[in-house]
Amino acid sequence: MQILLIIVSILLIAIVILQSSKSASASSSIMGGNDELFANRKERGSELFITRLTAALGVAFFVICIVMEFVG
Repeated sequence: MQILLIIVSILLIAIVILQSSKSASASSSIMGGNDELFANRKERGSELFITRLTAALGVAFFVICIVMEFVG
């Protein structure tokens, strides 16, 4: 179970690093560049896949942590 948690953690870190394009828009909204803050952008293709994979890996991480707490 611990090996699975390590693998999911490494994959989650790698996939979050791949999502660097959203961090630029987040920093510009904090710095005052809010021209795209309320823009209605839909994710398509690889962006949508990476977003869904990130969510799935995050849920898997928390589920594994909770299971390890109650089983171990």
